[in-house]
Amino acid sequence: MTGDWTMPDETPSHQERLKRSGAAAGLRGILDLKEADGDGEEASCNAFGYLRGIKDKAPTLELRFRGGNSMWFPYGSLGQCQYNRSEGLLLKFNGDVVYLVLVRGSNLDRPLDDGPINLTRAGLQRHRVVWLREMTPDEIRQIGQTGPTIESIEVVSFESQTALREWLKEKAPGFLPNDTAG
Repeated sequence: MTGDWTMPDETPSHQERLKRSGAAAGLRGILDLKEADGDGEEASCNAFGYLRGIKDKAPTLELRFRGGNSMWFPYGSLGQCQYNRSEGLLLKFNGDVVYLVLVRGSNLDRPLDDGPINLTRAGLQRHRVVWLREMTPDEIRQIGQTGPTIESIEVVSFESQTALREWLKEKAPGFLPNDTAG
């Protein structure tokens, strides 16, 4: 974290963070956030990029893999999304086949710099996230517990609900309803 507004050993108060960011944190901050100057301006952290304008919406979500490959999904085919602190983030894209995107990391719901934007509610839910990126182990260590990190992104396609449930049972059982997890 950069900035010279406080000493490294001091934790800023809630009021100091509000003054620094110029917006209230949490839902109120999302509602109070003003339109960014210019249309479609993008901002980012190490884990994801997002559109700054509160009314801006991205047409697609890019997944950036550690090896340099990318994959895009249209937000129009985004169905159910689930966040489970112990399992990660599960995105479901519907089309000719169903794609599940399992994002594993830490602090995936944490606001950036105690501001109004986060990956889950203010980002993906509002279609403002432009890209997600697998981070290197060194990047993850540098971020630590101060912000969101993405360790892995796994994309799998399914032609049947049975295959989808079996995959979830093996890879991320926390996303199954209680009656089918056992």
